[in-house]
Amino acid sequence: MKRKLKRLHRRLLPFMIYIFAPFALFAQQAATVSGVVQNKEGDVLAGVTVSAHNQTTNKTYETMSDTLGRFKFDQVDLNGTYKFSFTSIGFKPYTISGYKIPGQGVASLQAILTEDASYLGEVVVTGFQTINKSKFSGAAVKLSSADVVVEGQPDVSRMLQGKAAGVSVQNVSGTFGSAPKIRIRGATSLSGDNRPLWVVDGVVLEDIVPISNDQLSSGDPATLLGSSVAGLNANDIESFDILKDAAATALYGGRAMNGVIVITTKKGKTGAPRVTYTSNFTTSLKPSYNDYNIMNSADQMTAYAELEQKGFLNMADIGNRDDWGVYGKMYQLINTYNSATNTFGLENTPAAKDQFLKKYAGVNTDWFDLLFRNQFIQEHNIAVSSGTEKSKSYLSASYYGDNGWTIADKVDRLTFNFNNTFNFNKKLSTGLSVRGSYRGQKAPGANSRKSNTVNGQFDRDFDINPFSYSLNTSRALTAYDQNGNPEYYQRNYAPFNIIYELENNYLKLNMLDIQLQGELGYKFNKNFDYAFLGAVRMVSTNTENIINENSNAAMAYRAMATAEIAKQ
Repeated sequence: MKRKLKRLHRRLLPFMIYIFAPFALFAQQAATVSGVVQNKEGDVLAGVTVSAHNQTTNKTYETMSDTLGRFKFDQVDLNGTYKFSFTSIGFKPYTISGYKIPGQGVASLQAILTEDASYLGEVVVTGFQTINKSKFSGAAVKLSSADVVVEGQPDVSRMLQGKAAGVSVQNVSGTFGSAPKIRIRGATSLSGDNRPLWVVDGVVLEDIVPISNDQLSSGDPATLLGSSVAGLNANDIESFDILKDAAATALYGGRAMNGVIVITTKKGKTGAPRVTYTSNFTTSLKPSYNDYNIMNSADQMTAYAELEQKGFLNMADIGNRDDWGVYGKMYQLINTYNSATNTFGLENTPAAKDQFLKKYAGVNTDWFDLLFRNQFIQEHNIAVSSGTEKSKSYLSASYYGDNGWTIADKVDRLTFNFNNTFNFNKKLSTGLSVRGSYRGQKAPGANSRKSNTVNGQFDRDFDINPFSYSLNTSRALTAYDQNGNPEYYQRNYAPFNIIYELENNYLKLNMLDIQLQGELGYKFNKNFDYAFLGAVRMVSTNTENIINENSNAAMAYRAMATAEIAKQ
């Protein structure tokens, strides 16, 4: 039996060698080629198309680099001369020609791609489309975010000041959220709207509340919601395109007659996930009376004394005024009788009055020091960008905190932005983005101003803005008496102390702004494509003027010190 098996084995052996020899030869000729793709800065590039063309056998192998920039060919012919090609959008093609795989069948390559600076020429983004600048007939200017963004300035609209010819930005109020006066090539109307139109990623950004020119110039409380881009994170902006002339009306209609400011936000970039964190801290010192030519308390009391001698500050007139200061307080004490001690608050004698007035002549109250503080602003931003040729993502979040330059101001703002783009193939692409912001703000309570057409002036019934109060209030007045208690004067026929009033009369604002945006594009051929863009925006605002019952604004309604005052 064993002899029969040996004879069979000898007969089959040549036949087996003849059958399996080609497979063994093929296994020996298989090779592996791997490598990594990077840019000049050493960052890995994902989604790069890598092709290996065997110029001897005319075979082509193709793969794509992964998120770490790595690529690999597992089974390629060992023999032959290869040409390796690396291609990616935004980079110049890179080739390795005449390459022979080493005899051991393992090869390692490194490709360094260079950005193609001429890939996209100078263009103008109109919001709806991107036009080559040489073919755009209107007046326009393009600004990159690096040219515009100012550290410590969170409001995008204020950053354009002095950045583009023909664009004027006037900061009427420094309060966060209040819109500046922006004029592109001057005003187009004497009484109508002169504000430019804002467009962000192709979608018109409507104002949260309509603000008239008069409100914009007067510092009306409604202007705290006047900036349509106050909820936009400046770190998310890629570029600005400012359309200056009437050519923009062909795209947006009559709303664009005052110019259009087009903002393009950042998108995800091809490559490994990149995390960016930025923060900045800004401080502003208190204002000082050294910067203003204002009388001190001694000068003011000297002027008051002259007015009294000439009969302008008499007890009868001041007693029925709706507001008074040192002299009104003096006459009030003279008329205040204490039945328990059988005395008046102040003797009506020249010596007693002179001693009372001298006390205020030397106080020199620094209202700037009392009503302002050294402002500290902090801003933190984190962004994550990643993507391949098929999908790109950008995610960012930011926090802005301002303790307030005055004792009545405070702002906190949170923003987030999530942007995704998908390329299903060379023809079909889509995009989805979600952008939102939340703002919590505190500001001094104040009434809107009123136009007095008879006298040709503007009146504001109640203004407790710390800056205007510091400039227009006598330094002879004091906030606290010698014992550290609040000192009250009269305003609106009721006791008034500015520090106590700011604590009991203030505006509280909360705003939530969320926008969902979608895009769909299909390219039929090189001369015809279709794009659809839609957006849904939800804005919720809540503004409260909180007035406690002990504030001057509330006590003024109950003021009935005399029959004359009760009639008011």
